[in-house]
Amino acid sequence: MIKAGIIGATGYAGGELARLLLQREDIEITWFASKSYVDQDYASIYQNMYQLTDAQCKADDMKQMAEEADVIFTATPQGLCASLISEEILSRAKVIDLSADFRIKDVAVYEAWYKLKHAAPQFIQEAVYGLPEINRERIQEARLIANPGCYPTCTFLSVYPLAKEGLIDLSTLIVDAKSGTSGAGRGAKVNNLYCEVNESIKAYGVAGHRHTPEIEEQLSYAAGKPVTINFTPHLVPMDRGILVTAYASLARDVSYEEVKAVYDQYYEKERFVRVLAKDVCPETRWVKGSNFVDVNFKIDPRTKRIIMMGAMDNMVKGAAGQAIQNMNLIFGLPEDKGLRLVPMFP
Repeated sequence: MIKAGIIGATGYAGGELARLLLQREDIEITWFASKSYVDQDYASIYQNMYQLTDAQCKADDMKQMAEEADVIFTATPQGLCASLISEEILSRAKVIDLSADFRIKDVAVYEAWYKLKHAAPQFIQEAVYGLPEINRERIQEARLIANPGCYPTCTFLSVYPLAKEGLIDLSTLIVDAKSGTSGAGRGAKVNNLYCEVNESIKAYGVAGHRHTPEIEEQLSYAAGKPVTINFTPHLVPMDRGILVTAYASLARDVSYEEVKAVYDQYYEKERFVRVLAKDVCPETRWVKGSNFVDVNFKIDPRTKRIIMMGAMDNMVKGAAGQAIQNMNLIFGLPEDKGLRLVPMFP
């Protein structure tokens, strides 16, 4: 029995972690932490948990949590995990951080983009970027996981094979991404009210979204050289889902079969990345509620560019599902345990 604690259990990602973990017979959630709802029944906050747990919310005491849990998930705003973590905690429990605190290896870049002083830079180099498709072996040995962001996960998996193989000119890469409103978190914000988002779509974080350096850093590792991109996210009026459409110039003439073979080479053994059939574009409705990422591409011979596409559920593979995938790897469990989720439709 693995004992788990969730800090930020009443946010959207924390709630999704609870939903997925409560279905497992090998996991016991020993601590639901929430600053806003201490001593309140967890099921009174998320009524879908009624009769599934009788636990009450506790304070976010990571030190005490490490005494009672084997793994701690921190589904919190940036800065909190770094402010709480210590060598003592890491010596007792594995920590999977769903915030950006340990994703970016250059502390100066993190502080510039997130406008925060990093509280625990001594752990940045140790933290493993938790994208199993590229870091599986390192994740298995880690005690601190930096769970990737939702946009970076979908973008990277859509682009990675061609970046790694040098088939695209990364200096021309433009990423257009769209997300459902749950990606903005559960906090009350005027811009996220129903009347503000319904029947509308808008770009935000233009030329300055915080996920930009994370995407650039991971693509730089893949390409073996610095990568700078244009990344523009959009908010769409749906609960869940991310759709990425990325454009880049081809480094040389290639055929559909050649590019398809590259994607298949990288992903044919990956449980959660589905390379679609020719001319089938990824859609968020076909991955909703699952840990899948659907990817595909289209070559435009007229412009000598390639369009790379990806779709996934931002709450599952983009947050809680990927965190559980990482937990499974750390504890030597089947990677898809608890994640064999058939996409929901309609």
